[in-house]
Amino acid sequence: MNKNKDKKIALVAGALDLPFFTRDALRRNGWDVYTIGLRDFYDTRLKPDIVIRLGGLWRGVRELRRRKIHRVTFVGALGHPNLSNIRPDLWTLGLLISLIKNQRGYDSMAVALNKVLEKRGFEIIAAQDAAPELTFQTPGVQTKTKPTARDKRDIERAIDVSHIIGAADIGASVVVDKQVIAVEAAEGTAKMLERVVAMRCNHKKPSGIFAKMTKPGQDLRIDIPAIGVDTVNAVAAAKLRGIVVNAKTCFVVDKDAVIKRANELKIFITAI
Repeated sequence: MNKNKDKKIALVAGALDLPFFTRDALRRNGWDVYTIGLRDFYDTRLKPDIVIRLGGLWRGVRELRRRKIHRVTFVGALGHPNLSNIRPDLWTLGLLISLIKNQRGYDSMAVALNKVLEKRGFEIIAAQDAAPELTFQTPGVQTKTKPTARDKRDIERAIDVSHIIGAADIGASVVVDKQVIAVEAAEGTAKMLERVVAMRCNHKKPSGIFAKMTKPGQDLRIDIPAIGVDTVNAVAAAKLRGIVVNAKTCFVVDKDAVIKRANELKIFITAI
């Protein structure tokens, strides 16, 4: 695919490794990628084209307009940034006022952000649509280890609970071992799994599953669920048997390494 002005895209990079894999996948798919690093979040190894602070978006907007880049994708962790700690420039201040008016939770803020940016002339692109290989495209078991009948009952329970907490904008992750033993809240997935590891330090035989699901009505262009090798390691440390994610809407950071590590640890991964 030949690169042209219609294939220009800005990648706004938060923390961790996902921005690296997204940038490379977009380029393989013919996109001309302009990277924007968010100060205090992005990994310096990314070597972005420009670095901006979270409250200084006007500098990035001005540069994108100068380069005639109208498509934007957001990847990488930000956690739940505290808006009160942001020192906004005037352009960002106007954006924040629009966001606060529409904020009822973290997901509603993401939806509002997309709408505000679109009104200002930008098209927000879901990275998993522009580079599908970042997700499991085909539903089913992705690993050598398969879920048992007991695992499948835990999976069904986890899906039901995920829909409930997701609809309430509480979190995207849940751990089930017959009963619900943990749900994700504001601390995020990694901290939730740390709690489960500590809780099950004396657990002998692996049982139960970890599910990271798309929330009902979630805007899939910002804050997409993601798993990586660290997730697999944490699931194994928590003496759980497997991982459940959505096909096509959950990022898999370094898919080959994730599957390899899961196979080594006899953890199953299934996409639904």
